[in-house]
Amino acid sequence: MIYSKMWLVVKPSVGIPVFIAAVAVASFSVHLALTLNTTWVKGFLNGGAKVVAAAPADATVKK
Repeated sequence: MIYSKMWLVVKPSVGIPVFIAAVAVASFSVHLALTLNTTWVKGFLNGGAKVVAAAPADATVKK
């Protein structure tokens, strides 16, 4: 373990929950920033209008 001496200063019963909470807060803030600062995420989450791709009119199949 690389940081084994850290646990001599910080108890695992305190350090591990703090680390997990920090990861959760960071993940939530990234997702919130994506939701607030992009236009496509809101449309995707709200089920925006679906666009149907149509074939060009001049594309005919010749035998």
